[in-house]
Amino acid sequence: MDEVISKLDQEIERCLIPFEDARRRLAAIPGVGDGAAATLIAEIGVDMARFPTCGHLISWAGLCPRNDESAGKRRSTRLRDGDTWLKTTLVQCAWAATRAKGTYLQAQFQRLRARRGAKKAVIAVAASILGAAYYMLQRTCAFHDLTAEHFAKSSAVLAQSLLRRLRSLGYDVMVTAEPAHASVSS
Repeated sequence: MDEVISKLDQEIERCLIPFEDARRRLAAIPGVGDGAAATLIAEIGVDMARFPTCGHLISWAGLCPRNDESAGKRRSTRLRDGDTWLKTTLVQCAWAATRAKGTYLQAQFQRLRARRGAKKAVIAVAASILGAAYYMLQRTCAFHDLTAEHFAKSSAVLAQSLLRRLRSLGYDVMVTAEPAHASVSS
């Protein structure tokens, strides 16, 4: 049995030789390993001309909510049916990417988890991974991480946001800026 498995592994590696560059580039995405990169290539290919936009690929993979609306009421926001192997692989990669410190994908997960919950946040991260893969394969470029600071707000913007929030809750707030190097006395 081990011989059969090793022969199959060798055959898979032989078939992936023409796609080694794309596989290496995809494996640079946080959370995506060599096996997941091979699965991505096997499921979507390397020619992105068949998908007019990134959104078409994400929809085909089943990583967007279905459109179930009637009489102005949204009935379901479950995921669409899509490529089972691709969706499963991307969700596993997304869970791994949420544990990679200091990355854009981890920061995106943390932001969305607070509002939508962990499962919906990980689906959004999976869609981001697939979107990055689409552009990397379409443009034959390397992965560029935006880092966790991509979502960071400046202190002035954060202060204004918090003030608006307090005022919407009914508080009257007066803010004075503290000197930058104030000494604390006890």
